[in-house]
Amino acid sequence: MTPLHELLSRIRWDPQFGQGEFALGYRDRVLGRIVVVPLREVALDPHDHFAFEVTDDEGTVHRVPFHRVRQVFRNGVPIWERPERA
Repeated sequence: MTPLHELLSRIRWDPQFGQGEFALGYRDRVLGRIVVVPLREVALDPHDHFAFEVTDDEGTVHRVPFHRVRQVFRNGVPIWERPERA
């Protein structure tokens, strides 16, 4: 399986692969479910290899660790999934 950071780099730097609408599905521990956010709404700091930031509908900024990302979608189709732990 491709590591998440490599997939995100490919989306960013490979013009042909990066075409389309991408979204991240991450586990929200408070809501107890997967939340899907468009990648264009995610703030990625190239110096932070631990987490990203996303702003919810109320304007609150959430810092989400990359290990909570469960899926990546391209044009609504899952292209990457993190295996569930046993």
